[in-house]
Amino acid sequence: MSAIHNKMAYAVSLLLAMCVWMLWFIYTYPDGGLVIAKHWQISVSMIFGSIIAGATSEGGGAIAFPVFTKVLHIPASDAKVFALAIQSVGMVAASIAIMMMRVQVLWRVIVWTSFGGVVGMLIGAMGLSALLAPDFIRMLFTVMAVSLALTLICLNTGFRLSHTVMPAIKYQEAVILLMTGILGGVVSGLVGSGIDMICFSVLVLLFRINERIATPTSVILMAIHSVFGILLHLFVLGGVNAQVQAYWLAAVPVVVVGAPLGAFFCRRMPSLHIRYLLIILIFVELLSSLWLLNFDMALFSFSVAMLILFLSLMTWMRRVTVYASL
Repeated sequence: MSAIHNKMAYAVSLLLAMCVWMLWFIYTYPDGGLVIAKHWQISVSMIFGSIIAGATSEGGGAIAFPVFTKVLHIPASDAKVFALAIQSVGMVAASIAIMMMRVQVLWRVIVWTSFGGVVGMLIGAMGLSALLAPDFIRMLFTVMAVSLALTLICLNTGFRLSHTVMPAIKYQEAVILLMTGILGGVVSGLVGSGIDMICFSVLVLLFRINERIATPTSVILMAIHSVFGILLHLFVLGGVNAQVQAYWLAAVPVVVVGAPLGAFFCRRMPSLHIRYLLIILIFVELLSSLWLLNFDMALFSFSVAMLILFLSLMTWMRRVTVYASL
């Protein structure tokens, strides 16, 4: 039965890609080739970014945001909107592949976390984004990514993941998932990605959920919030500027294929290899932030405070044993 589901997933993903390519060709005709040629760096970076998005708990924005802001010197506000826009294509495509393959996901977690995520994204996109300087937002992303790397390192040390289902979601669990959503939504509203990483860390560290279930759950969660986030920018926050639209058009043909491929690879690659890949990527992200950002006392204090916050939450989750056995 699994082979049948896999074949159906391949067929649906191929059909979806062909439909998107056709619409893209019609919309960009006769300048489609020029769009990609002019913004080839975007297309190339999102080949890798989309595969990572479909295979791991990092969204495509986790690759796009640092590449855009540090390598291509694109404003953080544009990088955030692009991340949401491109994930609304790539991660939705990956989510469809996940569902077609009948991969187990935690739908109750997605629902409860999404309630908090919508609130958090409104706070981040409509409130905090206007208050925080670009370097603060870049460093917030780096600290969050480092926290995910520490979670993965924790798993490599023998931290036991024994559960394939969530405990009954009562008042305490509902509050935890809502707060996870709010925190993740705030970060996603600032950098275009984050609720997936934070939800993944909570599932594996606190609830001891197997990462092969936590990963696709986080992918679908990020897909939902990417769609919500880009609709928020389109209809409430003044739309998407022409430059970001051009970047998006250069990446769409790539991500609609790369993200489902990532979901397929995730089913076949050993978890250890995926962990090592993410840890290496995050280490490069950390080094680039330390090298390229201009640290003053305010930025240094903010970075340390955010790192302490994330590490404190991780330490608390790792030490909680109430969910160690169901």
